[in-house]
Formats: sequence, structure tokens, C-alpha cells
Amino acid sequence: MYSLNDIVLENNKYLKINFDGGDLSSDAGLLLFKEFLFKIGAVKLINRIFKTNDTAWFRIHKDDANLMQVIYQIISACFEDDCADELTNEPVMTAILDKAALASQPTLSRFFNRMDKDTLEQLNRIIRKLRKIVYSIKKPDFMLFDIDSTLLDTYGHQEGEGFNFHYQAHGYHPLLCYDGLTGDLLKAELRDGTMYCSKEADDFMRSLLDEFITDYPGMPLYLRGDSGFASPNLYEVLEAKDCKYAIRLKENAKLRELAENEDQALYRATRFNQVDYAVEFGEFLYQAGSWSHPRRVVFKIEKPYGQMVHMYTFIVTTMEMEPYQVIQFYCGRGRMENFIKESKSGFDFASVSSSSKLVNANRLLVHALAYNLFNWFKRMALPVSMRKQCIDTIRLKLLKIAARVVKSARYKYFKLCSSFPYKKEFYETLENIRNLHPQFE
Repeated sequence: MYSLNDIVLENNKYLKINFDGGDLSSDAGLLLFKEFLFKIGAVKLINRIFKTNDTAWFRIHKDDANLMQVIYQIISACFEDDCADELTNEPVMTAILDKAALASQPTLSRFFNRMDKDTLEQLNRIIRKLRKIVYSIKKPDFMLFDIDSTLLDTYGHQEGEGFNFHYQAHGYHPLLCYDGLTGDLLKAELRDGTMYCSKEADDFMRSLLDEFITDYPGMPLYLRGDSGFASPNLYEVLEAKDCKYAIRLKENAKLRELAENEDQALYRATRFNQVDYAVEFGEFLYQAGSWSHPRRVVFKIEKPYGQMVHMYTFIVTTMEMEPYQVIQFYCGRGRMENFIKESKSGFDFASVSSSSKLVNANRLLVHALAYNLFNWFKRMALPVSMRKQCIDTIRLKLLKIAARVVKSARYKYFKLCSSFPYKKEFYETLENIRNLHPQFE
């Protein structure tokens, strides 16, 4: 005899199913992430700074709690606002937010629609202050700015969307600047889809450089950018702020003419061997028509393996290294594509579905904040063996943990899966968090 709540499977009468297992969760790893946020003061900082211009005199779900809920949803890969309705009574989410129930999808949608220029400034200020806290634990010896742009898909007639000829698609064309060594997203700015890569890049970098000069005086600053950012306005800003740079130039007849000697040397060196790889490096002073003064240009001419053609790479730079070292330094920016891919696929940067460009700019910064918080968590808290893994892998291994909630008169126990294969890494992460000693203002 079995309970009416039990379901007996036809393929095996000894297998029964019911829904009396109690409060269960598959996201127990978020408890680790919440512990990290508490340790670096992120929860208190958001509570103190973030506030929308809300006309309502009372709300059950406060702005700071809504923002934290969105961040936890992003970290757990619940990107859509609709996911809030499915997570209403999720035991881990309600525990880390200290709420009886989560905000619903309509509540979150209204929350985003209240965002404006003030919240945009607040989010930038939160990221800046959290960066200072993180750097108080371990400050980098120098800062390597990797600047680039990408395309975020749009849906229908949204404010600011447009056709981008480089990507041959409609969307927004935001500017992004990452730390080339750690992958931290230093700044993100949503722009119209029709804007060219380097347009307003000088103003974008000027404010970021001023921030680092103010917050971290004496820190050496470097920048890398592709040929889309070969703009004299950007050069002048970088030179005025004493930021060394290496920016690629588009190949043209004049540049090839100035590199003619090395080109001929490569032909002579490969005259009797047209199969193996060969390369020549060089440099010269060059002043384009729009430049205020000549600048150093280093170049590489290479003959690929098995080909007879020569390929050219020209880099304008203020760095004093040898030409081959400047080329190597510039080529390191290939990691930038991985950072952008992680941001878009792992943190859903393309979640810009509002009809308002200003709301979408706020949405982008919320996702950028979640990206940075997780990147700091990965760098400072995770075991060394997991720090190079992408967020999808870490979600699978350390965040998506089965747990059962057991409540007593005083405590709430999260009983994690006994056969959890990464138990050692879980304890090591918790120990790393407890050993952090951030300095607060």
C-alpha cells in the first residue's frame, strides 16, 4: 500500500516518486558568493549608495535588495526577469537576501524602468569603490588598459539602435575597457549602434585615466587597441596623461614605402627558401596628415609558412622597447576577445531589451557589476586550480550544488550533497574568503 501522493512508475513498480522531499535547492554554492560579497563590503556599499528616484512612499522590495537579487540571478544564469517568478520561494536565494519571498518579474521590470542618469552614476561609483577595496588586498604593479567595442543585439525599434557596418547587423555598439592581465571590466559605456569604434574614445579614456591617476598615484599605465582606435584625439589624451600605448595602424601604401628596406631584406632572406616562416622587424618616425607631430611606428613583416606573400603589422607607440617587444606586447591583447565572449555568454551583456537607451545603459552596468564581482571572487577566493576556468564551468562545479534546508528553532541548516565531488574546493574557497583582509574607507 502506498500513499496517494506517491507515483509508481510502470517500468518498475519498486520505483516511487513524490514531492515530500522538503525545501531543496540546486544553487547552494551561492552561499559562498554571498560570503565573499559580505567580506569585501559589497552588500553594505550597495545598500548605502544605490537608490532610484522612486516616487512611491513605500515598497516591500527595496532598490538595493532588487539590485542584489538581479546580481544573484545573473551569477546563477537566471538572466531573464521572468526567472524571478520561478525563483519566488527558492530557499538559497531567499536565505542570502534575507527575505520571505523574492521580487516578482513585474517588480523587477518596474525597478529597471526607474533607472536613470543618477543610478548610472551610482553604479559607476559602486564599481570604482569596490575596485579600491579589492586593490587594498592586492594592488597590481601596473594597469594595462585593453580597449575594444562589440555589438549587442537589439529587438525591434529601440532607442539608439542602428545598423553597424563592421558587424553587418543591427544593435548597440558599446565601448569596453578591460584590465588585460586580470580580465576586470574597468569601464563600459553603451553607445548608438551606428557609432564608429574610436568615436568619443578619447573622452571615454580621459575619465578612466583620471580615476586611476587620482586613486592610484604613481601606478604605471599602458593601453592597447586595434586599428579601430587609431585616432589622434586618443593619442593626445594618452600622451597628456602619461599612459604608454601600442595601437595598430591600418596598412597603407605610405607605411609600406617607409618599410621598404626591411621588406627587401625579407625577400633576400627567403630567396632560396620559400617554404619556412620568416620575419623582419623595424621602426620609423611617421606623421599622418591629421597628427600634430611625428610618432614612432614599429612594424613586423612576415612571410607565413608555405606562402610567398608578405604580411604587414604597423603599431604606433610611445613605448621605448625594441620593435619585436612592442609587437609581442600588442599581440597579447588577443585575450580581450575571451573577456568579451565571457561577458556576453556567461553574464548576458546583451540583455538590453528595453525601448529606452538609458535603461539599457543601466542594465549593461548591472551586468558589468555582476561580472566584476564574480571575477574578483574567482581571482581571490577560488582554489588556484579553478581560477582560469570560465563561469559556466565554475557554475557546474561549485555553484550548482544540491542542498536540503532543515530548520530548527534557532538555525537554518543547508545540508549539501554527501557525494559532492568538489567538497575539498568548497572548503578551500571558504577558507580563502576568511583569510581576506580588505581595507575600507
